Amino acid sequence: MVLSLPEWKINTAAARIAGVGTATAGRSYTQSELLDLFEITDPKVRSVFLNSAIERRHLTLPDQDADGAFRTETQHELLAKHKRTALDMGAKAVRSCLDDAGLEPTDIDYLCCVTTTGFLTPGLSALLIREMGLLSRTSRLDVVGMGCNAGLNALNATTGWAVANPGKVAIMLCAEACSAAYVMDSSMRTAVVNSLFGDGAAALAVIADAPDTAYTLADDPHALGSPRILGFASHLITDAMDAMRYDWDQDQGKFSFYLDPQIPYVVGANAEEVVDRLLSGAGLRRSDIGHWLVHSGGKKVIDAVRVNLGLTRHDVRHTSGVLRDHGNLSSGSFLFSYQRLLREAVVRSGDYGVLMAMGPGSTIETALVQW
Repeated sequence: MVLSLPEWKINTAAARIAGVGTATAGRSYTQSELLDLFEITDPKVRSVFLNSAIERRHLTLPDQDADGAFRTETQHELLAKHKRTALDMGAKAVRSCLDDAGLEPTDIDYLCCVTTTGFLTPGLSALLIREMGLLSRTSRLDVVGMGCNAGLNALNATTGWAVANPGKVAIMLCAEACSAAYVMDSSMRTAVVNSLFGDGAAALAVIADAPDTAYTLADDPHALGSPRILGFASHLITDAMDAMRYDWDQDQGKFSFYLDPQIPYVVGANAEEVVDRLLSGAGLRRSDIGHWLVHSGGKKVIDAVRVNLGLTRHDVRHTSGVLRDHGNLSSGSFLFSYQRLLREAVVRSGDYGVLMAMGPGSTIETALVQW
C-alpha cells in the first residue's frame, strides 16, 4: 500500500526513481505525409491534422498495395500488431531504463506493464519475461484498459511494492502501440483520434531504500536523476464518464476510440482541485513546484491545464515538446517529458516536481516527487 503524504514524513523508507528509458516503433511521419499517404482531402479533416501542434509521430502503418493504398487491417491483425509492437518497444524501453539505472535484466524483481491499445492473455508482463530472459520468479502486474492516466496508476502500485520490498528493483513499463487501435474512415470522430496518437513505450526503475538507510546525494552519483516519490492524488470526474471510451464499431468490425471535444475543458476545470490536494498534504503551494511534467494529451488539453493551474508555457515546455515530436503517446507520455527534463540538467537538489496524467473515467492522476 502506498503511504499518504503525512506518513511519508514519518517513515524513513523512501521509494525513488532510479532510471528511465523510452522507445518508439515504426517510422516517424509528419502530419502532412500522413494526410498524403491516406489520401485525405476533406478540408475539415486536414485542418484537424495540421492545427494539432504536432509535427511528427511514430506509427506502424499497414502494408501498401501495388497502387500505394494502405490495406485495411482486421481486428485480429491489429491485435497481432499490438503484441508485436508492444513487445519490441517495451523490451527496448526496459533495456534503456536498466542502462540508465546501472542495472541488469536479472536484477528485476517486479514488472508492472501498462497498455490500453490491445488485449493479451497471458499479459505483456509474462511475454516480456520470456522475451528478455528475466528471472521466472519475477513478480508481475498488468494494467490494461485504463487509458492515458494509467502510467501514474501503475506507478502508485509499483511504488507500493517497492516500499514493501526495500532494496529490490521494480520496473514499470508503459507500452502503447496506438497504431494498433486505429479505425480508418471519413468521419470527424476518427479524424480527431487519428491526428493525435503515436506509438511509444517508456519504463521507470523504482527502488525503495531500507528504513534505516540515510540516503544522501553524496551516496549516489546519479542522485539528481533519482527523485523520491512522496505521494499520489487522484480525481475521478464521474460526470464525464463517457467522454473518453472504446466502442465496438459494428461496420468496421473493430474497436474505435472516442474523444469528446469538451474533454480539454473538463480536465482543465478539475485540475486545481486534485493538484492542490496533492500539495496540501506536504504543506506546499503551486509556487513551490519547480518542475511540471504533464501528459501530452493534446494542444487544447495542455492549454486548459496550464491556464487553470496558472502555469507558464516554460513550465510545460517538455509536455509541448513531446506532443510536437511524438504526438500523444498515451500512458507513457509524461515519462518522455520526465526524461527530457533530466537531460536538460536544470534540476537542483531539493526541487519538487508534479507528475500529472489524464484519461478515461474521466480521471486526473498526480504524483509529487522531490530531488
